[in-house]
Amino acid sequence: MTPSAEATLEAARLSVAPMMDWTDRHCRFFHRQLTARTLLYTEMVTAPALVRGGAAHLLEFNAAEHPVAVQLGGSEPEELAEAARMAEAAGYAEVNLNIGCPSDRVKSGCFGAVLMKSPELVADCLTAMRETVSVPVTAKCRIGVDEQEPREVLPAFLEMIERTGVDRVTIHARKAWLQGLSPKENREVPPLDYPLVHQMRAEFPGLHVSINGGITSLDEAQVHLGTGMDGVMIGRAAYHDPGLLLFADEQIFGEAPSNKTRRDVVDAMRPYIAAHLEAGGKLAQITRHMLGLFQGRPGARAWRRILSEQAHREDAGLAVLDRALDALPETSLAA
Repeated sequence: MTPSAEATLEAARLSVAPMMDWTDRHCRFFHRQLTARTLLYTEMVTAPALVRGGAAHLLEFNAAEHPVAVQLGGSEPEELAEAARMAEAAGYAEVNLNIGCPSDRVKSGCFGAVLMKSPELVADCLTAMRETVSVPVTAKCRIGVDEQEPREVLPAFLEMIERTGVDRVTIHARKAWLQGLSPKENREVPPLDYPLVHQMRAEFPGLHVSINGGITSLDEAQVHLGTGMDGVMIGRAAYHDPGLLLFADEQIFGEAPSNKTRRDVVDAMRPYIAAHLEAGGKLAQITRHMLGLFQGRPGARAWRRILSEQAHREDAGLAVLDRALDALPETSLAA
């Protein structure tokens, strides 16, 4: 069953960012074994692919991933509205518009961060999406792009978003440079401006504002939440060190300690992996997302090496997972 808007709002206290080539359905199912409460996002799915390309398979997901939101990319209001309708019909709890990705592919399609230069077009897109679906429509943006002055541009942009009736926005606290920086550099080079995002939260009390960018731990997330932010979105840290999500329900959502171990998480993945293999899938399609599970723990390198080297083989099955587990000391498995 699709979670209610209220439940999705509660889950947005902590979310895992949409990340191209990473947060696919296998990654999300894995992350859900670590945290029951955190809001998960798909990779960006382009509206043209869904509407014109007939790629409805891009919306496939397992109901066990809930609460899960889809992120759409596009710049044509009617097309985005139709893509949002398809996403709602598929069962997603939220539809998010990408106004923050700086990649060349996104720029050439006239969507992503470049849309911050066309606020009225963004308003048309968000309005069309809201008028088409009943699930929450949200936005994810940067603090500005290129030569824009964030302290001037961002308040006006948020005013526009609020006028459309959209009341949830995630702000990546870096400017995006559409010329001269690669997507990777755009995640690291432009300076973070957390105070500006906190200021926007204070100036727009009607908006639910999540902060994103450079946040690498639950302790950092708690600092932002404790100083006024409504939500925190963690990106690459949650992918490279997914074990941090094991404590999210307790630390961020106030749940009782689950005492779940990383070994428990691996065991929970077994039936899913077995079903995937039975359907003709490859082990590496799932285990590539699990490489960081024992990050920072004894045996982590051996775990990664065995999965990296053996999971790609044609006959790779659960025995590979067992060999990788056998390379770990009990101290790493029991915590």
